[in-house]
Amino acid sequence: MTTTQMSAAETVHAFLNAVTAFDYDAAMTLISEGCEYENMPMGKAIGPAGVRGVLEPFFSPTLENEFLILRELTNGNAVFTERLDRHRLATGWVELPVAGVWEVENGLITAWREYFDAATILSKWPAP
Repeated sequence: MTTTQMSAAETVHAFLNAVTAFDYDAAMTLISEGCEYENMPMGKAIGPAGVRGVLEPFFSPTLENEFLILRELTNGNAVFTERLDRHRLATGWVELPVAGVWEVENGLITAWREYFDAATILSKWPAP
């Protein structure tokens, strides 16, 4: 039996789709053990447990997520995305422009960096 590995862009899309659906178990299967995830204005997390430890609590007040890819460029195993991340809270939608840089090897995300203005999101996000 032959299996086809997803491309780097398909891996990133599958990850974002899983997070959109709040399916953290599925999302973490696409993160390598040594993955470095860094929200540039906020800090770094390592591996599936670290990534989940950032995403799940952050999105806990979110009723719905949308990750709209406006532009995308793939170069080998690197994927660059310009996105509009939309999060529906009890008080309404919050939108955040984001640039993401992803590296994928053997179908797993090995590095993920997000660039955004922290003040834009934190001024509208509920306190923990």
